[in-house]
Amino acid sequence: MSSSLTLAVRDSSTMLRRNLLHARRYPSLTLNLLLTPVMLLLLFVYIFGDVMAAGLGDGGADRSAYLTYLVPGILMLTIGGTTIGSAVSVSMDMTEGIIARFRTMAVHRGSVLIGHVVSSVIQCVLSVVLVGAVAVAIGFRAPHAGVLDWVLAVGLLALVSLALTWIAVGMGLVSPNAEAASNNALPLMVLPLLSSAFVPVDAMPGWFQPIARYQPFTPAIETLRGLLEGTGTGNNGWIAVAWCVGLAVLGYRWAKTVYDRDPK
Repeated sequence: MSSSLTLAVRDSSTMLRRNLLHARRYPSLTLNLLLTPVMLLLLFVYIFGDVMAAGLGDGGADRSAYLTYLVPGILMLTIGGTTIGSAVSVSMDMTEGIIARFRTMAVHRGSVLIGHVVSSVIQCVLSVVLVGAVAVAIGFRAPHAGVLDWVLAVGLLALVSLALTWIAVGMGLVSPNAEAASNNALPLMVLPLLSSAFVPVDAMPGWFQPIARYQPFTPAIETLRGLLEGTGTGNNGWIAVAWCVGLAVLGYRWAKTVYDRDPK
């Protein structure tokens, strides 16, 4: 039992190093995916910020108020975009034959997927840090967030990264090529745009509100927003955790089922 666990940890560590080296040698995909949330952040703050802030408040708020509202949604969008790279990476491994080669070697079977998942979570955290640094540079502050709020916020971001990564890995495994993987994983970046990331759900048209409210990103964004603003999370915290756990289990079982199939 211990020898099997040691083998799994050793091989997973090796696969993790492989994926991190691959990401370091080919940074263009990650940088391209980071460009979207950064551009949206700057666009909505500097072009629409005053108008959006006036709509959120009593008509006299400035763009700094909207920046505070916007950042949690942009951070979730960053995670969704970064995990698209995981789907592409997994698909490339499948189509280029490296996973088929791993199947013939004395490598722990689950280590390949674990390496991809842990590598993706690390990249998500680093991406969030970079986008967060841009937000701080243009004026974002969270003066009402305590130490516990920050710890919970980081934990939530990591949990969302883990859940979405497992879904992205499953998408990569079933995609015939990297382009299809990128297209299949696109909803991970589109769904945040249809959530409360940019405007409150109650401000949306009535017919659209259920689409924005009953999806994983809205409770996660509202939970992160409550933690960073120090206003509390209400029921959103439990709902966000339930979504993350459910998606992580679904993505894990999906990816494992597809990966364990005998190659045709």
